[in-house]
Amino acid sequence: MRMISRINICFVLLLLGIGSVFAQTPKETPPPPAEPRPLTVPVISQTVLPNGLTVVTVPKKDLPLVTAYMVIKGGANMETAEYAGLADVTASMLTKGTALRSATQIAEDMEFLGADLNTNAAWNASTVTVNVMRDKLGKALAIMADSVIRPTFPANELNLLKKQTGDSLKVRLKQPGALLTYVAGNFTYGEHSSGGTPESIGRIRSRNVETFHFANYRPENAVIVFAGDITPSEAEGFAKLFFGGWEKGKTEYRLQDPTEATEKKASDDVIDRMLVIDLPASGQAAVGYAKALDAGRVSCRGASRCGESSVYFPALVLNSILGGGYSARLNQEIRIKRGLSYGARSGFEWRYEYADFSASTQTKNESAAEVAELIRIEVEKLAKGELDEKELIPRKAVVTGGFGRALETNSGLASRVADLYLYGLDPKKLNSFINDVGSVTDDQIKSFATDNLLGGDMIIVGDSKLFMDDLTKRFPNRTIEVIKASDLDLNRPSLRKR
Repeated sequence: MRMISRINICFVLLLLGIGSVFAQTPKETPPPPAEPRPLTVPVISQTVLPNGLTVVTVPKKDLPLVTAYMVIKGGANMETAEYAGLADVTASMLTKGTALRSATQIAEDMEFLGADLNTNAAWNASTVTVNVMRDKLGKALAIMADSVIRPTFPANELNLLKKQTGDSLKVRLKQPGALLTYVAGNFTYGEHSSGGTPESIGRIRSRNVETFHFANYRPENAVIVFAGDITPSEAEGFAKLFFGGWEKGKTEYRLQDPTEATEKKASDDVIDRMLVIDLPASGQAAVGYAKALDAGRVSCRGASRCGESSVYFPALVLNSILGGGYSARLNQEIRIKRGLSYGARSGFEWRYEYADFSASTQTKNESAAEVAELIRIEVEKLAKGELDEKELIPRKAVVTGGFGRALETNSGLASRVADLYLYGLDPKKLNSFINDVGSVTDDQIKSFATDNLLGGDMIIVGDSKLFMDDLTKRFPNRTIEVIKASDLDLNRPSLRKR
């Protein structure tokens, strides 16, 4: 027993000695990021079928896998606020039954092939994607084409989807973070929610889904990108076989005029309006800064054809600095230094000729006012302060690193290529992405922030009695509008119920 005790004591002393050595070792400064590695995207081939479907091929031979990524140039931007969520419901219903297969058969057949079939709708577009082994591509494409061209939208499946979606929304809209997103869309951006509301989802009928599909799911309004172990001639053959009989629309397709961003007067202040949504007994508060931008993914003004917006790359780097990752400024100030949140972030939602910017986090109700002030300070620093090159270089590396990782997978590569086709941009732009990011200067970032990020809205959703006193102290002489969550009507531009 004594020997065992001596051994234990020696072991503890040894650990203490090792610990003291590590404690006395000075921290080393991490090395600077290496120069970005050159990235060459495989040669992109394109053909257009007689029915107007654009077929794009990006060969990538390292694995016997293929992604077929179809983008339909119509999403929530092609629905009305009365039927918000219609694009999303239509996309979800594609796999719920066709003229040849039931929903169960579609799921079982895809599982048998070891493939996955995904559908989605966002603001600018709807997508249908298949990922499968090369030798099973034909069978998977047969199911994909059946779902895209010949869906039947069974009433029982639609009613079930509406019930599930409505119930999910009712739960989500009691959560501060989700409610903040909905309120910002209405109050700041002047948009309806692409996910819909319980009321708008409830209005959708089979005829609405059929009409949306008929108007938007058309070959001349679609692009299919094949990425992976496939040649251009093989891709064209598959496209002709499974999508060549897809009938072109009988009327000229025209994209609806985009929703215009809410006009904002020029401002030297970060915050134009402050809005509090009082959600009593909420476990946390969601704090967000929102700004509608009149510059988008493309620029068409005064030009014979649309081109890439000059603000796009400065915005990407700015976002990396502000809230695009763990070591970005918002997360540093709010989480790492003060422990007020599990994470803070920012981002841009790009539209054709405008964009939605947001910076947000969740925190204790009691610290909501402090967090709002920290967000304001960080946005103001970008517009009025200077950037250190030591910070700019690694934040650019975050952007280019994320881009490079995305291109490592077939689905990531296909989605990047499809995104350029969606906006009518040259797919060769992928090859210049790293250089475009690297050429962004601190003056461009500051100018972008000054021109686009000032004069936004600070929105807080939470239990107002726990932070209003602190909020008025931190933001004196500022009007703070308060709306009870129970009085909200997210189907109305004014937000308030009548």
